[in-house]
Amino acid sequence: MKIERIDLFQADLPYSGGIYTLSGGREFHAFDASIVRMETACGLEGWGESTPFGSSYIAAHALGVRAGIAEIAPHLIGEDPRQVERLYDVMDTVLAGHLHARTALDVAAWDILGKATALPCWMLLGGSTGRRMPVMSSIPADTPERMRQNVSRHRDRGYRGHSVKIGALDREGGPALDAARIEASLADRQPGEFYLVDANGGLTPETALRLLTLLPTGLDFVLEAPCASWRETLSLRSRCRVPVILDELMQADTDLAQAIALDACDGIGLKISKAGGLTPGRRQRDMARAAGLTLSVQDTVGSTIAFAAIAHLGQTVPERHLRCILDCRDMVTTQLAEFEAPVADGGVLAPDAPGLGLTVNRAELGDPVASWT
Repeated sequence: MKIERIDLFQADLPYSGGIYTLSGGREFHAFDASIVRMETACGLEGWGESTPFGSSYIAAHALGVRAGIAEIAPHLIGEDPRQVERLYDVMDTVLAGHLHARTALDVAAWDILGKATALPCWMLLGGSTGRRMPVMSSIPADTPERMRQNVSRHRDRGYRGHSVKIGALDREGGPALDAARIEASLADRQPGEFYLVDANGGLTPETALRLLTLLPTGLDFVLEAPCASWRETLSLRSRCRVPVILDELMQADTDLAQAIALDACDGIGLKISKAGGLTPGRRQRDMARAAGLTLSVQDTVGSTIAFAAIAHLGQTVPERHLRCILDCRDMVTTQLAEFEAPVADGGVLAPDAPGLGLTVNRAELGDPVASWT
């Protein structure tokens, strides 16, 4: 079985809430998605997606994704997509770094592998726990009361995890505003809910410590990506009274190895496109589990295609280690595929269909922006 054709599509994904606000005054109205269709000579096709969270979240952006795919794709023609590790070796040889550019290609190969074997990707990734995975909302920084209302709306829809964004500059209200946001978001906390308070690297050790002193004791949350650098994070880690989760600093396998060696965190946000696809995502899952770290399986953002990869990888993480998965379908108004995984009975269960189990809406995608044969 050989790869015969690769098509690259572009799609705009408007944010469902209008404006998404992160620390440092970063605002996002829409996200630029790159979608890959990989076809074999025997007619099997696989789909993958890479959608960066703008250009100021990590060192990734949509034009870079498509430029990276253009570098890699010609070298994959004629390769066997079922040999996912060998395919990744080719990508390693062709382009250094740029993990976000590899993701859509890697996920598409996994989709083909599943279809070729008539097995769902979760089976090939290690097997399903059989447990519904709690889904996590993404609550942008806002006024404390509006954030409380946003959490409540997601709770009513069955969400049991909530990623609450903070990181106000001093001129915006600083640690006092962030403390009020946290208290408001957790005010109606229900048994079994999980809260990540996510600064997206927007705090310094000083502002983080000031924030923590303003909070009452007994609030049950973890602090995600508090600082932008390793030095700041390790400095805060030694003085922090709540669990620390790494996200933006934890991208390649080597970053996770360093985090484990330095005891820099208690858990990770494993984002598939940040890791470079399902192949390295599988490795990072196993490294984190071996080190006793908890995981939230996510992606930077994306359509239903990205969510399908999240659901399949998340389905393989033991309940003890899995906190929640991100339902990025909720974050955007444009959906590019059908994927039978509704939020019900406290969470999501990935389907049994071969591969990712997607039905892609080709009309929504339009014509490819580039193709390789």
